[in-house]
Amino acid sequence: MPSPEWQKSSYSAAHDDCVEVRTVDGLVELRESDDGEIVVRTTPAKFAKFLLGVKAGEFDDYADFGA
Repeated sequence: MPSPEWQKSSYSAAHDDCVEVRTVDGLVELRESDDGEIVVRTTPAKFAKFLLGVKAGEFDDYADFGA
């Protein structure tokens, strides 16, 4: 069985520096597109809570947009 394809945000356009996501065996997998060897796995419920936190700005202090 072929592995599911990675998806990235439409905001990333053709750039390679983004986070990609897919589901495998009921888990959500995340990776950075330019370093695909490191994969983070979590449950859909935990991923949903993480997304709510991102949308609420809970992690904005950790972002370094000037880099």
